[in-house]
Amino acid sequence: MDLLLDTHALIWFINGDNQLPDKSVNLIRNLENKCFVSIATVWEIAIKLSLGKLDLNGGFDEISKIMRLYDFELLPITFEHIQKLLTLDFHHRDPFDRIIISQGLVEKLTVITKDENFPKYNLEIVWKN
Repeated sequence: MDLLLDTHALIWFINGDNQLPDKSVNLIRNLENKCFVSIATVWEIAIKLSLGKLDLNGGFDEISKIMRLYDFELLPITFEHIQKLLTLDFHHRDPFDRIIISQGLVEKLTVITKDENFPKYNLEIVWKN
């Protein structure tokens, strides 16, 4: 399965937060699944860290360590992702979430998210306790 982690899913995975359901943790840890992290997620985390609005175990460098350890692939923002963004309804107004939604749709990825607005975009979603 090809998975795209929403920002909170990556943060909770790194922090070992029990808000991330066991099913999601197991899918992420399963090396048979390919996990992607959007560059938008890394950007959002950097902003929140710089504003003092986020605690991340190990700090910003932990993102790179976890990505190497679990063989996550960094997903760049492409022209196609932006084209898709232009066609999205405004169920969601957060710009980081909108680009993650666009990337999930274009790349046909299953998104690990708790966000209730994501399913409104006909994305494949994983989030079960």
